Amino acid sequence: MDLADFHFIRGYYLLLLIPILALWWRIRSKPLAETKLPTGIAPHLAEALLLGKEDTRRTQPIDAAMIIATLVIFAASGPTWSRAPNPLIADTAPLVIALKVTDSMESSDLAPSRLDRARFKISDLINERAGARTALIAYAGTPHRVAPLTEDANILRPLLEGLTPAVMPKDGDAAADALELAQSILNDSDSPGAVLFVLDDLDPSQVSGLSSSNTEIFFLTMLPVGGRIAQLDSIQNASVVAFSNDDRDVTQLTRRIQSAYTAALDDDDRLDWQDKGWILAWPAALLSLLWFRKGWVVRWAILALIVLPTSGARAEGWRDWFFTPDQQGQIAMNQKRFGEAAEVFEDPYHRGYAYLRDGQYAEASSVFSKLDTPEAAFAEGMARIRNREYRPAISAFEAALERRPNWPEAQHNLDVSKAILDYVETTREQSDTGEEAGIGADDTVFDNDAARGSDTTVQAAKDGPQSLSADQWISMIDTDMQDFLKNRFLLENQDQTE
Repeated sequence: MDLADFHFIRGYYLLLLIPILALWWRIRSKPLAETKLPTGIAPHLAEALLLGKEDTRRTQPIDAAMIIATLVIFAASGPTWSRAPNPLIADTAPLVIALKVTDSMESSDLAPSRLDRARFKISDLINERAGARTALIAYAGTPHRVAPLTEDANILRPLLEGLTPAVMPKDGDAAADALELAQSILNDSDSPGAVLFVLDDLDPSQVSGLSSSNTEIFFLTMLPVGGRIAQLDSIQNASVVAFSNDDRDVTQLTRRIQSAYTAALDDDDRLDWQDKGWILAWPAALLSLLWFRKGWVVRWAILALIVLPTSGARAEGWRDWFFTPDQQGQIAMNQKRFGEAAEVFEDPYHRGYAYLRDGQYAEASSVFSKLDTPEAAFAEGMARIRNREYRPAISAFEAALERRPNWPEAQHNLDVSKAILDYVETTREQSDTGEEAGIGADDTVFDNDAARGSDTTVQAAKDGPQSLSADQWISMIDTDMQDFLKNRFLLENQDQTE
């Protein structure tokens, strides 16, 4: 809790404290003035004749009522000290990972190599931040964007495996340029993010470029235990985490990144402040139990029993007394119980998003397809592409662009969907026609050019080659990933030099 950010969202409710205190002072009984004992009677008998003499209680029902009313007023005023992140954008910090891919990372002092261990650590970090948006950059002499911000770890893993020094077009250490590329990626995000460098060394010439950045920068040093990079000491506000053989480094990084994200949200005026008034409702409810003491007013409880419905009351439905279905769904989302949240949400957009986070892509796309907002079309495209429904995904991203023209994220995902579809269909054609298998003079082939992408049924011999499944097509893409990245990086490098 940052006391500097503490304030009341609805401070005008505090004015109600004035009449509450005045009413308490007016009603609360005052101690009786000392009464002289009558003369002519034994003192112990005279004291027994005084009414109210034994009523020496310091706490009265009006005191408890005043405290409860004060707590309720403070709760209604909306005490807060942190921003509420938008759950439809991200509930965790966007992160750009910049991986150094050089010959030094092939060193085997971290078996099997520094680069392999870096891949493992990045994969563990992605798993730890499940559902968070992560982008990937590879750099050596030049930086290259490997993947944009995405929540789908299945997209990042094959690209990560394809990164080797052989695919990098130029040797060197362009960490400052990698940071500039990472910042351009984060600029397209709707929430503040951070950059993580995974490296084993840093060229001293890059220190000034890293120090001048306002972006939160973290470093994971891929060196044997006890090793350190002295140049990182010169970078202001650098958060350095050393490699460890267990999960301590990943856990530490996750906590630091999330803490930086929470602090950055406090400066984002686009986000609402998170109302913490509900915390005060619990002590107010506990104090209200004092009204059941002997001699205290309990008529309010009898009235409540009369007002409450007599039918349909169940113990397991107590949450409905305090929270709306959408509030219960948001609580479940915050606790990463996405499947339960999807069943509770009444708002269709929130329900579809919960299905998406839970991996129920068919249900999510079904919900989003019934909405007519650009965000819903964009989310439908994300759900369908994760479900490998590439043509419907293309249609959904096109619909998002129709509803919101010049939307860069939708345009980027549309291009990616078309590229994946083209690659899958090209691979399918080659599988159907045997183009890459080497066709003999007496072989029988099927020309599928006329119906590209359509479903084709072929009765093959039991001992002959079988048609490739969708999973096998994706696997073929993965095996060619190094060639794909190498060619793409070469083209990008040529464009930068021209």
